[in-house]
Amino acid sequence: MSRDQWAALISARNTDAETGARRAAGREKTPLTVERIIDAALQAVEADGFEDLTMRAVATRLGTGPASLYAHVRNRAELGDLLIGRLCSRVTLPVPDPACWRDQFMDVCAQLRDQFLRYPGIAQAALTVVPADLATLRVGEGMLAILLASGAPARQAAWAGDAAYLYLTGYCLEASAARRQSADADGRVIDHAEIAERLRMLPPDQFPHTVAHARELTSGTGHDRFTFTLTLLLQGLVPPGT
Repeated sequence: MSRDQWAALISARNTDAETGARRAAGREKTPLTVERIIDAALQAVEADGFEDLTMRAVATRLGTGPASLYAHVRNRAELGDLLIGRLCSRVTLPVPDPACWRDQFMDVCAQLRDQFLRYPGIAQAALTVVPADLATLRVGEGMLAILLASGAPARQAAWAGDAAYLYLTGYCLEASAARRQSADADGRVIDHAEIAERLRMLPPDQFPHTVAHARELTSGTGHDRFTFTLTLLLQGLVPPGT
């Protein structure tokens, strides 16, 4: 995408946002809008997952044909960018505070995590294209601002923000996949206790560490591991007390 094409796309997205606000206020109504398409797409993802999302499935929910969608959204990739933008628009960004920047950053990441987990597999859309949606770019700006408030050099802050976002999306994708594939061949749901027991049954001469530490390998509840990993990342950026 050329610089001129990028500028045109950003301008168009900004115009779409302003138009959507006018429609929401009741001053303009049309049968089909980008906002309605996003609403229908999110409903489809919440019900069936992002992997099964198609323009046809969205059109069916809107009672129209796929061709009518292409007048508003160019393709599935752009739709994915719009969906991530909608989720990012729900994120509350704080005024960066050097005294509590770690807590602020963790909170923003947790907000994104919870939005992504609500819609199975949607984090995949965050990895497929360079974001053009202004709401997504706003979150990226806010995360960078918080990391810069730590006093870290700009490049380190930028790379740490990128690493955190990559981990966040990977975490959400893994969680979505786990929900789909948590059953064994007999259809039984496999929990952490059973996984740990299976690890302990491995030949100890071949897997001494795995057998000895099966409990640790499968430990953690809720989002313990999410918090642990991001905490390590932030400690590496600026050690506590500095």
